[in-house]
Amino acid sequence: MKSSLPEAAVRIPVSRKKITPIQVIIYVFLGLVCVTYILPLLWVLNVSFKTNREIFTAPFALPQEFTFDNFAFAWTAGHLGIATLNSFIVCVVALILSTVIGSMAAFGIARMRWKGSKLAMTYFLTGMMIPIHCVLIPLFTRFAGFGLSNTLIGLILPYVTFSLPITIFIMTGFFTGLPNELIECACMEGANIFQIFFKICLPLSRTGLFVTGLMTFIGNWNELLLAMVFISDDNKKTLPVSLSKFVGPYNTNYSQMFAAIIIAIIPTIIVYCAFSNKIVDGLTAGAVKG
Repeated sequence: MKSSLPEAAVRIPVSRKKITPIQVIIYVFLGLVCVTYILPLLWVLNVSFKTNREIFTAPFALPQEFTFDNFAFAWTAGHLGIATLNSFIVCVVALILSTVIGSMAAFGIARMRWKGSKLAMTYFLTGMMIPIHCVLIPLFTRFAGFGLSNTLIGLILPYVTFSLPITIFIMTGFFTGLPNELIECACMEGANIFQIFFKICLPLSRTGLFVTGLMTFIGNWNELLLAMVFISDDNKKTLPVSLSKFVGPYNTNYSQMFAAIIIAIIPTIIVYCAFSNKIVDGLTAGAVKG
């Protein structure tokens, strides 16, 4: 039996998507934005290997000799080791507390029916509109009266407080988008409210936890104002405050200051590069679900 198909292979034309002028403009614009953000970081890395004389004579040229003396001096003289440990302790404790408390509050607002849920959401979102400068003096006087000034706890409490609004806002969107059938089935199986939260809703919203956790960690890691006002002991200062030691009233050691800046931003760059996809996916999912 002969086949009715022709012996020669039939070529199916493949349509290629043409790049429009608008897409070219968008790509060029995004490329310029990337260069704008990356070039200053590369320049800081470049001058951190130079001496002060090289920075002023040839600021954009490569260093004549690559040496890590600036990094060693910045680490020892600036006490960056203890400052990094203090920042790590404060940021991790504030991250855990804000994530747990914020996710619980968001679950109560999104999934539990009670009359004051919308009012509570409005109250928490109001915290996003209050600048930290407005509450700086009242916080300082209150903490001084309670004996919390010049302590790491005095930093953790405001860090948690100012991290809660964005955490509740994002996590509410994730909890609202969860199917009602899951919670109804869990209730029929005899699960209590804590089991529903910790075993069902929280694991399904782990992307939101990544987003809020990274935003909280990076924001608190780079915070300067509260740490500079509340902490006066050198052994309790955080990393951003320790960086201010390299800037004096009469002179500034730029090469060692830039080396200290590179040491300070390395943890945030590593964390963000490792979880950048989670941040984008989580913000998109939260926006759609909310």
